[in-house]
Amino acid sequence: MSEPLRRVFERLIENTGPVSIAHYMAESNARYYDSRDPLGRDGDFVTAPEISQMFGELLGLWLADLWMRAGRPAPVHYVELGPGRGTLARDALKAARRFGLETRPHFVEASTALKAAQLELHPDAVWHADLSTLPTSGALLIVANEFLDALPVRQIVRAAAGWRERMVGLVDGALTPVVGARPMDAAVPSAYADAPEGAIIETCPAAAAVVYEVAGRLAAQGGAALFIDYGHAEPRLGSTLQAVRAHRMVDPFAAPGEADLTAHVDFAALAAIAQSRGARWLGTVEQGRFLRLLGIEARAEALIASAPDQAEAVLAARDRLIGEGQMGALFKVMGLAAAEWPDGAGF
Repeated sequence: MSEPLRRVFERLIENTGPVSIAHYMAESNARYYDSRDPLGRDGDFVTAPEISQMFGELLGLWLADLWMRAGRPAPVHYVELGPGRGTLARDALKAARRFGLETRPHFVEASTALKAAQLELHPDAVWHADLSTLPTSGALLIVANEFLDALPVRQIVRAAAGWRERMVGLVDGALTPVVGARPMDAAVPSAYADAPEGAIIETCPAAAAVVYEVAGRLAAQGGAALFIDYGHAEPRLGSTLQAVRAHRMVDPFAAPGEADLTAHVDFAALAAIAQSRGARWLGTVEQGRFLRLLGIEARAEALIASAPDQAEAVLAARDRLIGEGQMGALFKVMGLAAAEWPDGAGF
């Protein structure tokens, strides 16, 4: 049995000093995702594809519609970043097939446990450790649902002596956020130079790198991408680091490697990066609005008509996906496309 990650961090900090928030989050999530299937009622959280088939079906129809209006280019590749159990891909590809979009799935996945679940649903899939080995010819249809939020964030805090990196240290034997010693004033955007003491700037270099690569691929190869995650459409200050275990919020620093660590996605920053690479930003909208415009309410009615005994469950799933007080407003959908591809529905 591997040593608890908490002890690894304690020893590292005792020997070399505090570690960055980014280091802490990266190591914690690497241990967490490689050791379990975190999804479902018996796991730690539930994602939209697991709530209802409607989610994946509508994304598949969105991709198929865009592909058809782009002239049905071939070859074309379905790519999913962090595909969970493969549920979204199953539902999306089934819906897309009805309109002639036949494609072998490509999964970017690091978790050994989740790869096993994906293999059961998609024995023909191609797995990738990162984006570098994706096909270099043919259009790409990329979906990333709750992928960017788990990537490590970097935090800079305004201290009495100036801006410093926010670190994780040991205080009275507990892993705790602390202020680093190295001045970071040069890394602060001018808009935040006069922020009050205690203000935190949070960035995600890993998410920026992913969107940079995806946008460059779209510009060079054609295609489109959907990034779906909880986050904000406008820049803001503050820490959004949080942890979930057994469907409850917990202390992010209490048990590294035993809870899912996430942070809100800064979609404004990512849209700017995508456009700098030559991709078109189709927009960033709330998930509820996006799914409504794609027809989730009509799809729910069709499911109820075919299985009246499931009406209550279908309506509950619909409301969870689009409700203002549930996932509908907190989750955002960002669309990207190659310059010559058409606009997508829902934006």
